[in-house]
Amino acid sequence: MNKTIRRSAVFTLLLVLALLVRATWVQFYEATALADDQDNRRNAILTYADPLGNIIVAGDSITGSARTEGGDLAYKRTYTDGELYAAVTGYASQAYAPTQLEGIYQELLNGTDLRLKTVMDTVTDKRADPGNVITTIDPAVQKAAYDALGDKKGAAVAIDPTNGKILAVVSTPSYDPSSLTDANTAGTAWKKLNADEDKPLTNRALRQPLPPGSTFKLVVAAAALEDGLYASVDARTDSPDPYTLPDTTTELSNENASAPCENATIRTALRYSCNNVFAKMAVDLGQDKVRATAEKFGFNDKTQDVPVRAYESVYPSDMNRPSTALTGIGQYDVTATPLQMAMVSAAIANGGKLVSPHMVAQITNSGGDVLEDYDAEADTKEIVSSETAEQLQSAMRTVVEDGTGTNARISGATVGGKTGTAQNGEKNSKTPYAWFTSYGKADGKEVAVAVVVEQSNAARSEVSGNGLAAPVARAVMEAALKG
Repeated sequence: MNKTIRRSAVFTLLLVLALLVRATWVQFYEATALADDQDNRRNAILTYADPLGNIIVAGDSITGSARTEGGDLAYKRTYTDGELYAAVTGYASQAYAPTQLEGIYQELLNGTDLRLKTVMDTVTDKRADPGNVITTIDPAVQKAAYDALGDKKGAAVAIDPTNGKILAVVSTPSYDPSSLTDANTAGTAWKKLNADEDKPLTNRALRQPLPPGSTFKLVVAAAALEDGLYASVDARTDSPDPYTLPDTTTELSNENASAPCENATIRTALRYSCNNVFAKMAVDLGQDKVRATAEKFGFNDKTQDVPVRAYESVYPSDMNRPSTALTGIGQYDVTATPLQMAMVSAAIANGGKLVSPHMVAQITNSGGDVLEDYDAEADTKEIVSSETAEQLQSAMRTVVEDGTGTNARISGATVGGKTGTAQNGEKNSKTPYAWFTSYGKADGKEVAVAVVVEQSNAARSEVSGNGLAAPVARAVMEAALKG
């Protein structure tokens, strides 16, 4: 054979082999990545070729699917009471990636979850019928929180301390997820929502940690009791008033200058929210002991899933003594979500034990068969001893019955709570955050609630945990206990 022909033949053979190798690589190794690419239009066509599975609250679907007119996407997502449940569902959009429960259970809801496939589905390579997500949300509690927050910018979370079920997750101002479902109109709604300075797309209940202010004093008190720094909530503390921050000449004042805060007991200090007591207590304990207790409650947890990933609540490290003192009153770099502060009250209310909070009870296939039971999988951790929990419950009751949290009283129910007014902005130049965390018990029912109000129409002088947040918590607890 001619040398030139032979070389050409070898070169051509090598090209053919290269093409075969590349085709094999694409088909067997890159096929999944190409199929999952968000820009692959075929995925959207398949996702919306049939109705999606549903998110269910108390036996009723709060989502649905509607037939579209024209285009290659046959169905779009619909929502019942969309604004009420937006912080729970998130949205499933033809134009944007899904969020919240819609995003976490996307494969279950569109039928691609392998657990949904029957033998016949596997043989025919047919997409399985979609599954459903059954939530723990109580519609009466959810609506009570939403209505009570009203036009305030804020959030509320309610948890059943006995089993960890999240009964309500509300963030205001809210938005209607239906505005984002249709690819033809979603763009305009998206721009409007993102341009809104009130940030309605932000889930303030789970994903906006803020300084918790005096509600954090419960964590410091728990650390002091567990450490043995003080034997009980009725033991007098070593707390000068005013208290000078260590290594400085700065005096820390109390909101109520006439309150009996000098050497006050923990009960009295919680009742009047004495800054001097808890700032010095944090210094006496040291940041490491306070942090250890905070982390038991859930602070500094970067993987707090309910199952939506909640943003980390933070107790800082590597502080000097003045900064440690400020953390004792929930300031400096301490941050918390309403979920986190509800967890603090839930653990105290449940005898010191925290059942992992979750807002999905089960996921099922289209026939109702349970694929995963989150209620059964919920784990329980001891955060503080039952003795410490009982003492803190008692002190929290004093706050509501005869202290700074009287607006949370409920006739016929046992209620304990803690107010907080957290500084906002440099030298507290912006409107403070109003907090309230609480628990309620009545007729065999229990609930733990945390509320934050970032902004309201109230005058700055009227912004307080008792004035703004406690009435919201009361409404939520009433719905949970008397519903």
